Amino acid sequence: MDFNQLKSITSSFTSTEKMPVLFLGHGSPMNAIEENIFVEGWRNIGKSIPKPNAIICISAHWETKGTKVTALQQPKTIHDFYGFPQALFDVQYPAPGSPELADEIKNLIKTSDVELDKMWGFDHGSWSVIKFLYPEADVPMIELSLDVYKTPKQHYELAKELNALRRKGVLIVGSGNVVHNLRAMDWHNPTGGFDWAIEANETFKDIVRSNDHQQLFNFFEKGPAFNMAVPSLEHYLPSIYSLALQEKDEEVTLFNDQLIYGSLGMLSFKIG
Repeated sequence: MDFNQLKSITSSFTSTEKMPVLFLGHGSPMNAIEENIFVEGWRNIGKSIPKPNAIICISAHWETKGTKVTALQQPKTIHDFYGFPQALFDVQYPAPGSPELADEIKNLIKTSDVELDKMWGFDHGSWSVIKFLYPEADVPMIELSLDVYKTPKQHYELAKELNALRRKGVLIVGSGNVVHNLRAMDWHNPTGGFDWAIEANETFKDIVRSNDHQQLFNFFEKGPAFNMAVPSLEHYLPSIYSLALQEKDEEVTLFNDQLIYGSLGMLSFKIG
């Protein structure tokens, strides 16, 4: 990667040790106003890593035609859900955006044309978890969308183009859920998983430990258990963005590894 391509942010972002990469299993929006083991896990991971100069979040909840990046100075907090208590709709996460970083990403990514978006903001895939890492909302954040026309492998290759930003103090966060089947949820089983969910979750962890990233591209096609665990791609793809940024010999630390309500996996991990 040509680091001269980062010229415009070099002046404001100092070079740093390589930042870690996160994947956060975000689960229900209600986590944003609750105290539970998942919130504790996110809070602890925020304390364990260097404070970034900026955050790029790839959220399951921003799917677009083509690749877009938020380019607003003050993004809005989006409450992209319904049927929840008013207290959840009252939550605001007023972190600044970074049009400069958005423009840098547009120039950095060569495999796709990137559109600067000034309509979107922070959906709950980003703010409901990042608020526990940085509760003061004092770290600039932007979102990178999921292009619905891209294959998992194409998403993986695009993600790799962001790698140079890790050495500019940019924290890259994928936010979704590897096991995510809301239609199959069992409300009588708040702390367990169906057999197929367990199989998919354990197989995914085996892939992560083996560093065999090629298996990620057809994970959801491996059999009935995987079709059930990943009935659509949007919650799975952010994990691919995070794993694409893993460099040789970097360790992956798993946390929040619990299946809930039968069909929802809260697995999160840190790379580096």
